[in-house]
Order: sequence, then structure tokens, then C-alpha cells
Amino acid sequence: MVDPGARDWAIDLLKEFGLPTDILTPIVPTATAVGVLRADIATECGVGAIPVIAPGEHDTASAVVAVPALVEDYAYISSGTWSLVGIETSGPRISPQTLAANFTNEGGACGTIRLLKNVMGLWLVQECRRSWARSGNELSYPRLTELAAEAKPFTALIEPDDTEFLSPVDMPAAIASFCRRTGQTAPDDPGAMVRCCLESLALKYRWVVEKLEEFRGKPISTIHIVGGGTQNRLLCQLAADATRRTVIAGPVEATAAGNVLTQAIGRGYIADLAQARQIIRNSFELITYEPSRDSATWDEAYARFQKIRESAVSTI
Repeated sequence: MVDPGARDWAIDLLKEFGLPTDILTPIVPTATAVGVLRADIATECGVGAIPVIAPGEHDTASAVVAVPALVEDYAYISSGTWSLVGIETSGPRISPQTLAANFTNEGGACGTIRLLKNVMGLWLVQECRRSWARSGNELSYPRLTELAAEAKPFTALIEPDDTEFLSPVDMPAAIASFCRRTGQTAPDDPGAMVRCCLESLALKYRWVVEKLEEFRGKPISTIHIVGGGTQNRLLCQLAADATRRTVIAGPVEATAAGNVLTQAIGRGYIADLAQARQIIRNSFELITYEPSRDSATWDEAYARFQKIRESAVSTI
């Protein structure tokens, strides 16, 4: 519905689909004051005429504001139920290659474009946990991570974005089915199952980051992970190991922090995105993960993963 080059509504396209365009409000830059709080809401909340500032109006756009980057050669992962893996650019990157790889160009804060790919996230683990709980095996997330850390590595790998995993009745059964379909032995206990999920996510991150380097034409040295997924330290370490890059994790509540800082820019309390990120660096605990020295094992696993994902016919 939006022309990423013009950064405005794609009116001609909307008309082709017979969609009404008169109901659309103007697209405004982030940090723009769009009015004041409605009087009835202000009265109910016991506040005054508070200015309403346009933040990054997709939660990932606000989360990326809170990426505590110091350099330009970084990628971000907004990690939670989904993983949004991308880079910031000054303009859209639209090509047959980005289309074939299913990357999107989405508006970001302060005039940026977020070139990114939606990747499955901790939904895999969440749904496994829900399935085990239904059968009476209640396992906390910390316990599942402990079991995964103790499990043998690389027993099986999956393509996290296979459509089989979008809304399965039974996630462990769906993972086992995928493994059988790709000639692998399925994980046979919760620790092995969760490790399979986390290692596969980390390897998919590597695939996306390498594509981003290709589209960007420059190397990426650092990956910033923000959002709830930063609390899974095993996943963060596996991401560093798989991608062979430094991972910096934090903050957890990136969307909220990025929203507040965008409003601060709009009110003139801070100058720009760079200052907002400096505030993030000064305000939140950040954890750095360096890749392990076992690069050969990870390279072998990545080659295996590539063959598995190519043989999976139902990916998104």
C-alpha cells in the first residue's frame, strides 16, 4: 500500500484494487507532532493536553530505535515470538534478488529504511512447551534452556520458516515430521528438541545476515539482538557461534524504550537517533557474546542446514 521510494501511499496501486483512498491520512515522519491528547482521555487520565508524537508505528520500527549501535556495519535482530533480522539503509533496496529472498523494505525512524526478513523465532519453543504442558510435562523456559544446553549439538536441524511450523496442532510432532521428511532422526526428548530449534534459528540468522551483506555490498561485523529473546542466553551465544560475529544483546524492552526516545526527539529533548542510542547504551545492561573458536563444526552444520532448507519445499 506504500511506495517505499516515494515514501507515500501507492495511490495508483490502491485504485487498481478498488480500495478507497480518501480515508487515508497523510504519512508523516517519525517524531512529528500530530496533535494533542483528546480532552476526554486527558480528563479520564488526570493529565493535561499532552502532545501526541508519531513514533515508529510498527513495534519493530520502535525497537530498532533502541538498538545501541556505535558503528554502521551492524545488523539487528528484534527477537521474540518472531525474529526480524535486518539492517538500516538510507533508501529501499528493491531488486529481483531481494524479492526472491522475500526481504521487505519497511519505514524506519528518522528517515531510515529497514531492509529485513521475517524469520521464525521462539514460537518454536513456545509451542513445544505448550504441547508438553498439555500432556502433563510442565517445564519452565529456564529449565528448557538448561536441558538444551546439556543436549548433544546438531542431532537434527530444521528450516524454521517451513510452513509446517506456522500453526501446528502439535509442534514437537511437526518438527519430528520435518526431520523424517528430510532424512533425519527426530529429537527424542525436550532438551534435544529445544536445542534443534535454537541451533536452527541461529543458522537461519547466518543465512539472512549473509544475504544482507550481499544486498548491502559491505560486511557486517556486529549483530545487535533486542527484545524478549535476549533473555535466552543460549540462543544469543548460538547466534554468535553460527554467524561468526560479535552479538550484543539488549535492551529487553526495546520497543517501549524506542517509542519513548522517538517522542523525546519530537519534543526536542534530544537531538537525533545517535543521541537516542547513546542514551540506550548508558541506561541498559548490554551483554556481549563472542563466537566460539569451533568454526569448522559450525561451518559443517551450516552446510548441512543449507541442504536441508533447500530440500524443504514449503518455506515462506
